[in-house]
Amino acid sequence: MTTLLKSAPPIAHDRVVLDYDQRLIRRKLLTTQGGRAFLVDLPSVTNLDDYWGFAVDGLNVEIVPAPEAVLVVTGDLTRLAWHIGNRHTPCQILPDQLVIREDHVLERMLTGLGATIRRESLPFRPEGGAYGHGRTLGHAHGADGEAATFGWHHHGDGQLHFHAPKGAK
Repeated sequence: MTTLLKSAPPIAHDRVVLDYDQRLIRRKLLTTQGGRAFLVDLPSVTNLDDYWGFAVDGLNVEIVPAPEAVLVVTGDLTRLAWHIGNRHTPCQILPDQLVIREDHVLERMLTGLGATIRRESLPFRPEGGAYGHGRTLGHAHGADGEAATFGWHHHGDGQLHFHAPKGAK
C-alpha cells in the first residue's frame, strides 16, 4: 500500500527523483534510487509538489525534484515576470531571479525585453496556481474574446480538475 505524506517522517529510507512533468501523476509505477519499484494509484491527478513523499509498505520514500534544463532570468523582474505570466508559463520566483523551463521562444522574447539569461540544469519548483497550489497551464480565448481557463487546476475542493478548450476532444 502506498500513502502520500504531507510532512517529513523522522527518517527517509529511499528517494524517487522526478522532473516537473513527472511530479503530476495519478497512476504510475515509480522506481526509487535504491531500485525499489512501487505503484502509485491516486484517486485523482495530483501535484506531488504539495507532498513530502510516500509511505510504501513501511518505508518512507522522499520525492526529490530532478535537475532539468532551465533559464535563469535576471533584469527588471517585475516587468519580466508580467510577460512570463501573460504567457501562463510556470515560473519559479526568487528574490533576485526568475526561473523557467528552457524555451527558445521565451528566451528570445525575454532577451528582447532586456533580460539577462543563463542556461542551467536545476530542480524546477515553480509557483503553484493562483490559490497557492496546483499547476499553471494556460488559457484560451473564445470567439467572443473572453478568457476560458483550461488545463489542470483546483476549484477549492482539494481535487485537481482538467478542463479542455471548447471544441477540444
